[in-house]
Order: sequence, then structure tokens, then C-alpha cells
Amino acid sequence: MKYKKHVFICTNQKEGGKKCCGAEHGMALVDAFKTSLKEKNLHVDIRAQKTGCLDVCAFGPALVVYPEGVFYGKVELADVEEIIESHLINDVPVERLKLNF
Repeated sequence: MKYKKHVFICTNQKEGGKKCCGAEHGMALVDAFKTSLKEKNLHVDIRAQKTGCLDVCAFGPALVVYPEGVFYGKVELADVEEIIESHLINDVPVERLKLNF
């Protein structure tokens, strides 16, 4: 695998005022993850990028971390550092944001 972890952050936009991650600061989350990973020199091993719909719109803004397949919902900009430190660096998912299916 090229990356040890891969973070896909939904930036999907829906029409007609429907709830969507893109309207709920999805791109701001992408930028925050990318900036922090680069500042911590983790961007070589961990990639964060935008993605289309993750099909969990009711819980947006949402993201998923692979290879574990852990989904997070209702992610705020203030949660980015906690996800990076806890999950991406220390392999401990952030339970309060984790979506359980």
C-alpha cells in the first residue's frame, strides 16, 4: 500500500437545500486535515482527500478512514486534531464521533 492510512472526507453537494457534507464545511475539513498532516510531516504516510457521497448524509459532515473502514460523523473543524492524534497516529478511533452500523 502506498499510504498507511487514507482519509476520505465527503464534500458532496446536493441541490434543493438537502443536508449534505459539502455545505457543512466538507472542504474546510479537507483543508484542515491536509494542513495538519503536512505540518506534522505525516503527509507522506497518511493521505487526506475529498470524496463524493459516503451515503451517511444524515450524519454529515462525514469521513472514513482506511484501511480500517472507520466512519466518522458530525465532524467539526475542532475534531481534526483529535482524529489525527488518536486514530491516525495512535490507532485508537475517536468513539464519540464513530458511526456504528
